[in-house]
Amino acid sequence: MVTHVPAEAQGDERGALLSFIEEQRGGIRRALLGLTDEQASSKPSASELSLAGVLKHCAEVEQSWIARARQEPPAISRDQSNWHETFQLVGDETVASQLAHWEQVAAETEKFIRSVPSLDDTFPLPEAPWFPKGSVSMRWVCLHLIRETARHAGHADIIRQSLDGKTAFELVALEQGS
Repeated sequence: MVTHVPAEAQGDERGALLSFIEEQRGGIRRALLGLTDEQASSKPSASELSLAGVLKHCAEVEQSWIARARQEPPAISRDQSNWHETFQLVGDETVASQLAHWEQVAAETEKFIRSVPSLDDTFPLPEAPWFPKGSVSMRWVCLHLIRETARHAGHADIIRQSLDGKTAFELVALEQGS
């Protein structure tokens, strides 16, 4: 059972980068299969991470990077006072609403990356200790989103296995109805 991007699905460089981002999103989405919001929000290890929190964080991070690349303010402003909310459902948020939100964010990411004249185009980053200094390219943004999402997909695998023992291969089979 394949859990990687097939070579024929990649197309050009943009297509390849977008396919790898989507592959990692899929790992996080699959980790949520069959869970209630309560299960997805639970923290079954010493970590403060939950599957719902990983989902929300990845959607917010992706949305904020595309906003920066467009040189627009992020839709949600995070600082030390509300950073914890990026890793938990708040108010009327649900796993379903966050999955739907991430689907919209993913569509916007694809539309934007496909529309930029060149992946070499750059944009300046705001000065902050957690950002690289200066400017980054659209290619860098795609690679960063792959890295960020893959990192959290690994967290999602561990969290899901801690909840019910299901592995990535079992979740792929579940997704495929096998």
